[in-house]
Amino acid sequence: MSFVTRPRRGLKAAAAGLAIAAVAGTMTACSSSASSSGTGSAASGTYTIWDPYPQFDNSSAWVQLLQKCGTSAGVTVKRTGFDTTDLTSKVLLAAQQGKAPDVLIVDNPVVSTLAEAGVLTDTSATKVDTSAIEPNLLAAGQLNGKTYGTPIGANTLALYYNTNILKAAGVDPTTVKDWASLTAALAKVKATGKKGITFSAIGTEEGSFQFLPWFWGAGANLTDLSSSSSVDALNLWTTWLKDGYAPNSVLQDTQTTSWQEFAAGGTAFSENGTWQLSNAKKAGFPYGIIPIPSKSGGTAPAPTGGEFVTVPVQGDTARYATSEKLVSCLTSADNAYTTDTTLSYVAATDAVQAKQVSADPDLTTWVTAVHAAKGRTSDNLGTKYPKISQAMWTAVQAALSGSASPSGALQTAQNSAKSAN
Repeated sequence: MSFVTRPRRGLKAAAAGLAIAAVAGTMTACSSSASSSGTGSAASGTYTIWDPYPQFDNSSAWVQLLQKCGTSAGVTVKRTGFDTTDLTSKVLLAAQQGKAPDVLIVDNPVVSTLAEAGVLTDTSATKVDTSAIEPNLLAAGQLNGKTYGTPIGANTLALYYNTNILKAAGVDPTTVKDWASLTAALAKVKATGKKGITFSAIGTEEGSFQFLPWFWGAGANLTDLSSSSSVDALNLWTTWLKDGYAPNSVLQDTQTTSWQEFAAGGTAFSENGTWQLSNAKKAGFPYGIIPIPSKSGGTAPAPTGGEFVTVPVQGDTARYATSEKLVSCLTSADNAYTTDTTLSYVAATDAVQAKQVSADPDLTTWVTAVHAAKGRTSDNLGTKYPKISQAMWTAVQAALSGSASPSGALQTAQNSAKSAN
């Protein structure tokens, strides 16, 4: 979930957190000393970058890349890493004081919040070229027809499976194409004495992040949480728990603890993200990955995690020309490939995705998932999304715990979301 909030953020997802951590090193902020000393002219002086990854020190490859991009642009880069939970408030305060960084890397759901607050410039001002970016990924940074930054990459969700368990249950994973075939597979797995599927339905952004592929895969829209399609999605999860295909622990499981259950070797499927790929390779049993299916077939839209490289508003607009050079350097094909590979992200462009798949065929399913993915703040939801998400995860908890029916829980969620907007 970057969830993933991450779910990390919202996403927080554990993955998202990792992703953000790596991205953090790329941000620079404009210091007040630089402005007062007359170093604000384009192509000279000090440019600041802020990021949410204080664990990356000056010897790290990430910070070295930032310095390299600064040298290429003819400026000195001053990078500051903030704790992820502090970054948004730090940027808002700095912007009020006229001390915003020149370049900011931030989790994609936060982009709308900062844009609505007037903190970020849009790409028509900075001239950052986003033409090669996948439109569905770029949408996470768009609001009211304007684009605020460019994604450095993306993570999302799919279904990992334990090959041995499916083989013993007589399930061919290639036949899992829709909800009916997936549920039938879970029934066969349960008949062998194994667990069917694990996911995170915890009452946080992570829970919403993991529910969204089923919600969107049913044809539901975040503007109407109580629709019949929304109810179908929550009925699916509720039925899985009732029939013993998923454990009750999903109510408390984060994406990390859910993965640990799968990695123990007794569960057939795990809904989880790109960030678990390296762990899957160390799990000790053969595995595979398939996209999360939509209700009636095809790949369900899963939410995107990951960060955007943005350019905050500056009093001296001449700085934007150099900021654009820094952003372009950080997101260039070669640099994006290295960074996305390190973060277990899927790149934001077709060209770099092809290079990733060539180097690691296991990423093929993830590229398919990212092509179908959707930003949580897309559909021009902007700052409405956090309120909608909280209502959603509350409904999921209520239905799975049995304290409300899926339809009743979602009607309450819709009422709550509408009153909060």
